[in-house]
Amino acid sequence: MELISLKEENMENALISGIAFNKDQTKFTLHGVEDTPGIAYKILGPVNDQDISVDVIVQNISVNGKTDFTFTVRREDYERAKSILESKQSGLDYIDLLIDADIAKVSIVGAGMRSHAGIASKAFEALSNESINIQVISTSEIKITLVIEDKYLELAVKCLHNSFELDK
Repeated sequence: MELISLKEENMENALISGIAFNKDQTKFTLHGVEDTPGIAYKILGPVNDQDISVDVIVQNISVNGKTDFTFTVRREDYERAKSILESKQSGLDYIDLLIDADIAKVSIVGAGMRSHAGIASKAFEALSNESINIQVISTSEIKITLVIEDKYLELAVKCLHNSFELDK
């Protein structure tokens, strides 16, 4: 993982302290999986048992008892994770396994984000202005992670860096 940061004496007060990114990622989506208690464990338990680190995790709202479950892993773990999920298809009862090995993650990091509205929309606008599509969004109090096509990684980092004025 790489990090571009704003050097400031008091980082606690910084709205955005940096942009982190990671390009060697693969996104897995189990489309149409049964939305039942324990489904996240049934999907990720076997992946974890093989010491594969999972990062961004998103489960969509259920429609007619089915949901989509998406997560990312390091690209080096792609084949092992794929094999595990394919071997579990009948037990997990999903419609499709969608895999995208051409993704990257960009994260906007800052302790000041929890008390300021509009950070996400500012990031979305900056990427939109560069015609960069966001595939997955994951947030916490101090970080917004965006999954994008890896070919746009450098441009995304630059436009977010400029948008949040991290060079000043």
